[in-house]
Amino acid sequence: MRAIPLVLNSRSGGAGDDLLERLAGLYRAAGAELIPHVPKSGGEIVRLAREAARERPPLVVAAGGDGTVNAVASALVGSGIALGVVPTGTLNHFARDLAIPLDAPAAVLATLEGEPREIDVGEVNGRIFLNNSSIGLYPAMVHERTKQQRRLGRSKWHAMLWAAHTVLRSHPFMQLTLALDGKTYRRRTPFVFIGNNVYEMQGFDIGRRQRLDAGVLSVYVTHRGGRFSLLTLAGRALLGRLEQSRDFEAGTAAELRIESRHTRLLVARDGEVAAMDLPLTYRVRPRALRVIAP
Repeated sequence: MRAIPLVLNSRSGGAGDDLLERLAGLYRAAGAELIPHVPKSGGEIVRLAREAARERPPLVVAAGGDGTVNAVASALVGSGIALGVVPTGTLNHFARDLAIPLDAPAAVLATLEGEPREIDVGEVNGRIFLNNSSIGLYPAMVHERTKQQRRLGRSKWHAMLWAAHTVLRSHPFMQLTLALDGKTYRRRTPFVFIGNNVYEMQGFDIGRRQRLDAGVLSVYVTHRGGRFSLLTLAGRALLGRLEQSRDFEAGTAAELRIESRHTRLLVARDGEVAAMDLPLTYRVRPRALRVIAP
């Protein structure tokens, strides 16, 4: 019987403690036996993924949301070991862009019967991201949300709404120097969004990617600030008029360097936030990760 190492975040998306037993049954029914690695905290995921990859199996499966998938992928990038994904998170952006099924039985079969694909990963100061990274508004909101959850015990979504209200009311513009493939721009902006490959930024497919192997980073900047202005920009995106906005810029690059008067900034990577030293050096690593997908 085929042995499948699996790293499981049982807390992801409210999956529940019975998830491991359910997944083990699904794999057993498909003729495979799980070797489970269950972290006690999010900080253990990368260590357990490296442990799962130590014997160099052909496949390691990540069961969780985008943060869990990122952590497992960090241990597999450049190794040739394939990443399988059973999405159990709230948003599952990475799985959606690869057309990986969101229901567990179909996702389990996809990890066993899918085809290997080599995709790009983004990297900032040596740390990878599969979906996107950002500075400014979003990491500030996640940081404020975490404080609300820890201090006041609010639910994740209630805390995020309160954090958005707080940050959009007071978040200042950043004075940045951006170097895209060596060409320098100076911008005053409330956020910079960097995608692994190109994101659809308008219409009803906003936030989706058509491909993950074009070998580029996408870079998006706005000059707008304040709640009303940012809501107006979001409305333009949904109406398909974003390209008409003079306050929005988009570009692509293989490398991006961000400098500021600050020595450290909060940086989001696939939804996880940490402080990083400046300058921030982004690059794309073409086809550095093997993934099993339908």
